Amino acid sequence: MSTKFVFLILPHIHILDLAGPDQALHEAIGFGAEFVIEYCTIEQAVSTTSGLPLGSLAHYTSIKLNKGDFLMIPGSAYDFMISKSFTAEKGLFEWIKIQYEQGANVCSICMGVFALAESGLLNGKNCTTHFKKTQALQERFPKIQVIENILFTHQDRIYTSAGIAAGIDLTLHIIEQLKGSYFAHQVARELVVYQRRKGNATQESEYLAFRNHIHAGIHAVQDHIIHHISEKMYLYNLAEIANMSERNFTRIFKRETGITVNDFITLIRKETAENLLKNPDLSRAEVANKVGLQSEKQLIRILS
Repeated sequence: MSTKFVFLILPHIHILDLAGPDQALHEAIGFGAEFVIEYCTIEQAVSTTSGLPLGSLAHYTSIKLNKGDFLMIPGSAYDFMISKSFTAEKGLFEWIKIQYEQGANVCSICMGVFALAESGLLNGKNCTTHFKKTQALQERFPKIQVIENILFTHQDRIYTSAGIAAGIDLTLHIIEQLKGSYFAHQVARELVVYQRRKGNATQESEYLAFRNHIHAGIHAVQDHIIHHISEKMYLYNLAEIANMSERNFTRIFKRETGITVNDFITLIRKETAENLLKNPDLSRAEVANKVGLQSEKQLIRILS
């Protein structure tokens, strides 16, 4: 079953708040994610803050989100978000609230958080926005908990992000939740976002770490290791994938990633094993075999 992402396009929208998350989802579809993207608005003629006119869009009242779908609200100009014309859109705020109550996730990028706040969904919850407007948001809506110096928040199916590029970080976080760490890495790499940024205190996956470089050969080796972690790894084979000599490969791998290739293999084995151990039908010996180890004793050693 596909997951629908509906972008609410408000007047005076910041184009990058829309384009970043939209492109990330588009790339995910290209990698096989069963996502559907739709767009809606509150009025017929909508333009970006830079004056770029957008085409005819469906009215939000014609859109139905199902349980598990995502309502994405990119930011618009701050002056518009606090204007009397926008805050008078009671029907819109009630619609947002209904979608959430019926099981949809709601997400804001940058100033889009003001729409969520107007709906009342953020009362008593954590949220964030662009650092220039966190204080204004807190003062305008004292019942919400505005978190500063954070890229994005996630609480009770409500997601909020800071400005512009943070919307991409948030969308990659959502993609990771739906499709897994390595899938999110593939999308990030396609976007040339090699270093995933954390939104909160959760630790980055090892699948996504040590990728803050643009060396195609080393990326190819890292992908091979992840896809073939159940197999025995030979240095000469990895060097061939990188199209290098063994000596040059080991030197460049550490230069580009900051760790040795053996250390990277161990980290991938460890994370893969930790995920497999969540399956009660697999014994430790079976998990060890699936991550390229010869015994349960070796598994215990890398997990310690």
